[in-house]
Amino acid sequence: MQAVIGLFIILFVALVIYAFYAAAQRRKALGAWARRRGLRFDSSKDDGLADRFPEFGCLREGSDRYAYNVSRGEWDGHPMTAFDYHYETGSGDDKSSHRFSAVILGSPIPLKPLHIRREHFFDKVTEFFGFDDIDFESAEFSRRFHVKSADKRWAYGVIHQGMMEHLMSAPEFSIQFGVMYVIAWRSATFKAENFEAAAELIRGMFARLPSYLVSQQKGESA
Repeated sequence: MQAVIGLFIILFVALVIYAFYAAAQRRKALGAWARRRGLRFDSSKDDGLADRFPEFGCLREGSDRYAYNVSRGEWDGHPMTAFDYHYETGSGDDKSSHRFSAVILGSPIPLKPLHIRREHFFDKVTEFFGFDDIDFESAEFSRRFHVKSADKRWAYGVIHQGMMEHLMSAPEFSIQFGVMYVIAWRSATFKAENFEAAAELIRGMFARLPSYLVSQQKGESA
């Protein structure tokens, strides 16, 4: 029995050591990537990120929320914040820690709320009860993506055929439009290339906003 307990202790210590090693290697890799891209990297905790971007629901889940491994700067002229994020759910023995990564890019124009994510099985169930998302002319796009917005005209204006092709050809992320920022994230931590893919996805969306929509939004904010 003591041998079994001893083995578990050794395994636990080994796992802790490996976790610290993996985290250190990740910090090193992300720091090197940030420097190559001209970004400022800070591995320390930032517990104020959710307050600076209050419109993004993924940053307001659970408790003990903070960003870390944060890279800041510009991506093709857009203000950029790329980061890992931590939060906890439950309490006591049921407490769970969650971590994911995200990229936030500043928009060149004021935006309206819009959520785009991959379609899930339970979305089909909720559709049966009348909680439908916005459908588009492309059946393939509507099968793959769940789109929500209080303003359907805005959603249809943003997600035209060219935008659909851009979204379907890019790696899949959950996307949310704020007032002046867009966030792209997944429920897992990124590698450096995933941060780049998320940033390019958002940048490509900005580049594909129709000119009439850009003029309209600039006019409304004037």
